[in-house]
Amino acid sequence: MSVDRMKRVNELLRREIGDVLMRLLKDQDVDVSAFTVTRVIASRNLRTALVKVSIRDHNEERDAMLALVKRHRKELQDHINSDLNLKYTPRLSFELDTSVETGDRVLDILSHLDGIDSDIEEEGEFNG
Repeated sequence: MSVDRMKRVNELLRREIGDVLMRLLKDQDVDVSAFTVTRVIASRNLRTALVKVSIRDHNEERDAMLALVKRHRKELQDHINSDLNLKYTPRLSFELDTSVETGDRVLDILSHLDGIDSDIEEEGEFNG
């Protein structure tokens, strides 16, 4: 399968999994708005797919929330099978994606450094 087609399939799977996940979890006692499917990496033969899920806030409950998603794997696969026209329905595996938080932390550090640079420049102009 071409690289461009794999990108389109991964994006299609990401959107579909996100939609179905929200529908499945809305009746659960969980903050559905905290979940984001950030990326799907399907194998070239479409037999397996790694689904990266970001869970905003809820630091203490992340493992339980990810376990809840993993318990719904079969239902997600069934929905994908019925909603999408793919040769194979990939077997889904889920992994916590912390890249969003890492990015937020880097941006926070950069903004803090920018504030320090501004303070140093102001002191230099005032004292100089």
